[in-house]
Amino acid sequence: MGNGPTLILLYGNLGSGEAEAVLARTRLAAAKTNALAAQAGGFGNVILATDSDAVTADASFSIDYDGTRTTFSLWKRIKQLVTNLSGQGVAVMGAGALPLLTASDFAAVREEINKGGNVAVTNNFYSSDLTAWSPAERLEQLGAFDRDNVLPRMLRDKAGCEVTVLPRTVRTAFDLDTPAELSVLALSEATPRNVLDTLPLKGSLPLAQYQAFMPLLCNPNAEILVAGRVGSSTWKHLERETACRVRIVSEERGLSGAPEGHLPRSLIGRLLEELGLQRFTAELASLADGIVLDTRILLAQAGSKAVREDRFQSDLLTSEKIADPWLRDLTAALKSMGPPVLLGGHSLVNGGLMALSDQAWLENDRRLGRTPPLS
Repeated sequence: MGNGPTLILLYGNLGSGEAEAVLARTRLAAAKTNALAAQAGGFGNVILATDSDAVTADASFSIDYDGTRTTFSLWKRIKQLVTNLSGQGVAVMGAGALPLLTASDFAAVREEINKGGNVAVTNNFYSSDLTAWSPAERLEQLGAFDRDNVLPRMLRDKAGCEVTVLPRTVRTAFDLDTPAELSVLALSEATPRNVLDTLPLKGSLPLAQYQAFMPLLCNPNAEILVAGRVGSSTWKHLERETACRVRIVSEERGLSGAPEGHLPRSLIGRLLEELGLQRFTAELASLADGIVLDTRILLAQAGSKAVREDRFQSDLLTSEKIADPWLRDLTAALKSMGPPVLLGGHSLVNGGLMALSDQAWLENDRRLGRTPPLS
């Protein structure tokens, strides 16, 4: 083990569906990119924790296999991984989370947790993709948890850690969570080469919809509609970094971490229920020149039981591959309604939109013969 904190990457089984397998492959490539960036940023050790025996160690990380056949507990798994790290700094993130992070980003994380005392750092205090803290044994004070995105709050409230939140940028906001992000990665010039190499053939992604949508962001005469779990930082980014008019419906923020018994309610979902599918899509088409929907809110409002593979195929706009009748009909109707439509989850309507905006302006400047400023 080298000097410096330890990065733990969590890589679980996504399933055996076609879209699930594609996303899993890209997440693993992103994990290797993150591992190398972390090492370049001063992390001394990177561990990939996985239940897949198909993954093998390489120069980017070592592997800790979860060979248990008992009910999985994320809390116990992370506790086991940090047992031998007493007095050291540790960072935890999902494999594929924040695939655009650079060595300088990881160096900033390392510097924060090396300050001494009870400290923590995260990309998002209320729903983290990356949480780092020091010393590692503070985890013992937290008690059980089911999701790692609650770690920053628990470290503050139960372990007394002072939590620093990284500046909100495309790199700290963009999460590889659904197949929608595969299209963003395919179009973004910021995507690492080894991640690009794992993406499916471009004909397998709905790139035409994304390419039709992106110029709208640079057009002062255009209007877009974004609906779902849109964060205030994304709203600010769109107001500052786009030329178009922006219509936003932000609802059910924090849905994944809502208390037991929470009943999701969506204005957009209610509109669908009241108008029916045909009138609903006509209404959306009348409101904007391009539309971005966090469909998980619609699914939650409808009480849908669509499996993950169906949700992922909906993100790819391949309605013919969706088994669930309600989601299949919704996806087909949205795809064919006229304006370009992008479907996905939380990441698409946040970091995904931010990344698309950056790439749209690069392409717009090239069309106009302008040289983008050096970053």
